[in-house]
Order: sequence, then structure tokens, then C-alpha cells
Amino acid sequence: MFSVILWLTYVNTTLSLTVTAPVRIADLGGWTDTWFAGHGAVCHLAVAPGIEVRLEAWPASDEPRLVVDAHDFGERHELPDAGVFKRRHALLAAAIGEASTAPDRAYHLHVRSGVPPGASTGSSAAVVVAVLAAFDAMAGEPLSPASLARRAHEVEVQSLGLESGVQDQIAAAYGGANFIEMPRYPETLVEPLLLGAATREALDQRLLLVYLGRGHDSSAVHRQVIASLVAGGGQRHALEGLRALAWQGRAALLAGDLAAYGRALSANCDQQAELHPSLVSDVASRVIGVARAHGATGWKVNGAGGDGGSLTVLCGVGPEARALLARQVEAEVPGVRALPVTLSATGVRVRIT
Repeated sequence: MFSVILWLTYVNTTLSLTVTAPVRIADLGGWTDTWFAGHGAVCHLAVAPGIEVRLEAWPASDEPRLVVDAHDFGERHELPDAGVFKRRHALLAAAIGEASTAPDRAYHLHVRSGVPPGASTGSSAAVVVAVLAAFDAMAGEPLSPASLARRAHEVEVQSLGLESGVQDQIAAAYGGANFIEMPRYPETLVEPLLLGAATREALDQRLLLVYLGRGHDSSAVHRQVIASLVAGGGQRHALEGLRALAWQGRAALLAGDLAAYGRALSANCDQQAELHPSLVSDVASRVIGVARAHGATGWKVNGAGGDGGSLTVLCGVGPEARALLARQVEAEVPGVRALPVTLSATGVRVRIT
């Protein structure tokens, strides 16, 4: 019924939709959700603030058929623009290219992120999920979370030929806490974890995202790790450890045992360093030192790790613990930024605005 009402409104008047999608942190088992890992397990959290997309549509006339405002970059593009947009924002352009558009409509797309670009929180995947959801909803063809995550993953790996695990799109589409089994790339079994109210409240009070001062850029290191894993290098034992830690994180969250969950986060960070020591950067190590000294009970470099990006910290217990640690981290490690986050109750969400 929703899609029918939406389509009738869309045909007869200008329509505006706002779509939000969470981003991913604390990805226990990350690296195992890839083609070169073969099979994997990931336990992650989807959090806000994430990505916000606003899409406006109206009957086409002589104005540009598509205008894109990339607000985080202070850019506006009127398409087509001789390829400038594709060079600057290839993933966003690919998402739009795969979206459901109508030939008799003009569109204005606004994209904003609640986390810095390149923060290693899966924000690029969340943008693709949000853009696809916006255009699908505008066309009256909303997809299920599973279909939306799969389609968004295909945009990255098939349309652009990028390296991409399967977990980030799932976080954006499903929201909440998820346990993902990957029996064979890119097939997934997704288990949304039903956390107790006390556990959710504690996570909302204690989770801290620390942006490490620059966008994630570690392609060379990643290529070295992938080449070694494909060749059957000794780092493969670290993948087994990462898979096991995803299961440990799942058990800890379901039991409401955040002390055990924090230990799993820290152990996962150590396992990332087993893949390659540069995956836990010097800046990340300095932040971890401050966190440990001020009562944090767990920490993990987000995503694959490397230079830049971000770190998830599970702060100590107490109403002021997170605020105190945020101040200390920013004071003691120049250039980093502490960002409180909250567990996202839902995944991608579409509202008529």
C-alpha cells in the first residue's frame, strides 16, 4: 500500500524524500568477509549519525535533469557534466547509474555524512544504500534490506571493480547489531542480534568513535596483505582468529557481557596487526594508550585498518566516562576528533518530507 500511495503522489506533484542510513563500527571479524578469505564471520554495530540523502523529483522541463549537491565537499554538479562528477565521485555516480529513474522526471539529490569522509566506517557503502533506497522509493519499488545490501555491493564490485567485503552494505541496510556468516563469498546469512535494553543503553553511553585525523588511505598495505593471503602466507592463521572473535563478540553481546565484548574488540585489534603491523597505525596506537590509561575496556581499529580512518573505543562505566575520555584523547593526540555515537535502532529509513 505504501508504494502505491507514493507512486500516485509522485506522478501528480513534486515529491521530496529523506533517507537515512547508519554506518558501521566495531567490526569483529573484518577482513574475513572478502573474496580472498573464502568464508567468514563478522559481528558489527550499525550506528548514528550516518548518511542522510534527500531526493526531490518533479516533472522534467528544460532545467538539468539531475543536480547533485555533495555537501561534505561543498560541491554542486549538474549532470551531465562531461565526466567531472564521475572523476570526483565515482561511487556516487555509479549508484545513480544503477538507480531507478524515470525519463520524464528531473531530480535534485542532496548527500550529507555524519562522519568524516574516509573514516573507515563503511560510509561509502551507506551512501550507495541510501541513494538506491531513495530512487527505488521514488519509483514506488522499495527493496528488502537483503536485496538492497546485495544490490549496493554489486555497484561497488561489478560496476566499479572495487575491492569490497559484504558487511558494510548489510550494516547500512539492516541497522542495529548484526552477526554475519559468509559460507562462500558473496553469500551471507544475516542474524540481527536482539540485545537487551540494558545492553543497548550501556552501548549508547559508552561507545566513542575516534577519527584519526585523516581519511583512510592504505591501499598499498592492503595489496600486500591480499597478495600474501592469496599465496597462502602465514597470515592466514590471523583470519581464523578473526572469525573466532566474531563469534565471541556475538556471544558477549547476547549475554550483555560488555567486559567480554571489550576484550574481544581489543583482541581483534591485535589480530589485525598480525595481518600486517601497519594496519594499526602509530596514531591509533597512541589513542589506544590514552584510552587504556583512562579506563576504557576495549578498542578496535575500524574496517581494514591502516593510515587514517578511525577507532572504536568502549569507554569505562559511569555517566562522565565517555566525555572525559573524549577530552583526553583530543588533548593528548593532536589532530584526532572524538565523536560519540549511538546504536542505530533501524537500518535504511525512507520518509516523505
